[in-house]
Amino acid sequence: MHRLLIEALNWLHLPARLVDFLTSEALTGREMSRIDGWLRPEEAAPFAEQPVADQRHAYQAAVLVGTARGDRPDLVRAALLHDLGKRHSRLGWFARSAVTLFDLVGIRWRGRGQAYLEHGRLGADELAALGAEPVVVSFARNHHSQCPPEIAPDDWMLLMTADAARRPWKRQSVAT
Repeated sequence: MHRLLIEALNWLHLPARLVDFLTSEALTGREMSRIDGWLRPEEAAPFAEQPVADQRHAYQAAVLVGTARGDRPDLVRAALLHDLGKRHSRLGWFARSAVTLFDLVGIRWRGRGQAYLEHGRLGADELAALGAEPVVVSFARNHHSQCPPEIAPDDWMLLMTADAARRPWKRQSVAT
């Protein structure tokens, strides 16, 4: 039953993904300055390589976490960098949606499609190589599964809530 609910939610987020890609605006200078304060220098280039919609989503998740737990920069960075591995696939919204749909019915992809499906692992491996904090690496690796033992349940719930807080019709700038 749990797997069926997750699959249904995956199907439902596909229209939102389209709206995200079509309506997300580039981060403003003020937003980028804020991000620069959160990122370590070696993370700036990988973050900038993400598509605009992924940058916008990451920023909004980080703002939500920072508002709730500004005393935990590691959690803010976990929210900001959790989807970093998606950029390795170099897929747009249509291909991402197709890969997701085909995966839901058991058809596996190779190459760029496989990279998209494995973006959590790819991002976590990259973040670990860059020396990111354990919570940053673990959230990137596990944000599509269950809470790992190295992340406190309250921290996990905050990060998952921030990741799921998608309002595609309001994906423009958020108050900072």
